Amino acid sequence: MQNTQTSGPVRIGVIVGSTRPGRRSTAVAGWVTQVASRHPAVRDGEGVVELVDLAEQDLPLLDEPVPALFGDYRNPHTRRWAGVIGGYDAFLFVTPDYNRSIPAALKNAVDYLYAEWNGKVAGLLTYGVQGGTRAGDHLQAVLGEVRVVVVPTRLALGLFTDFDFADAPPGDPTHPARLKPEDGREQSLTTMLTEIVTWTAALRAAGAAADRRPELVG
Repeated sequence: MQNTQTSGPVRIGVIVGSTRPGRRSTAVAGWVTQVASRHPAVRDGEGVVELVDLAEQDLPLLDEPVPALFGDYRNPHTRRWAGVIGGYDAFLFVTPDYNRSIPAALKNAVDYLYAEWNGKVAGLLTYGVQGGTRAGDHLQAVLGEVRVVVVPTRLALGLFTDFDFADAPPGDPTHPARLKPEDGREQSLTTMLTEIVTWTAALRAAGAAADRRPELVG
């Protein structure tokens, strides 16, 4: 399965990659949608950005008897998830760093499907004590196996540089910090969104050209 649409606005799903209570990924994803609303492509109707919260998808640990490569989805929750992902042309993943990798819920969500990811474009936004870059490296490798193309611009938010803990009670690591991105972060995110829209348009054009190419007769 290639991109969902061959024309019309590029539908970008902002995937909230953590399901942990007290997670900060919802605040980060909310900031992403705010910045995206000011992007020229979104303002001009060339792109649409929507949140996809894994905590609302209710996916159990992978329980499909047939590998996703074959597309033989047996469970209602898998078919529902396939419908969600299949409806988007591109993605922007928001994920924290868990022990130098991605949350189990995010890996599980990717592993459920195959064709619905194929030929689509993604951007990666990570956060953590050191920006979550290792999580981004792991996620890019995982997405490569389901044939998702990751754009070059990646954004890594530092827990102690892009979040404000000024109002947090001493010794309370669960207190939700206020997101306060450093200068230049919005520009980087805007660049990433531009790449997502541009690359998706290029893949659409390539797919349309392939469909028009006559088959060779032996």
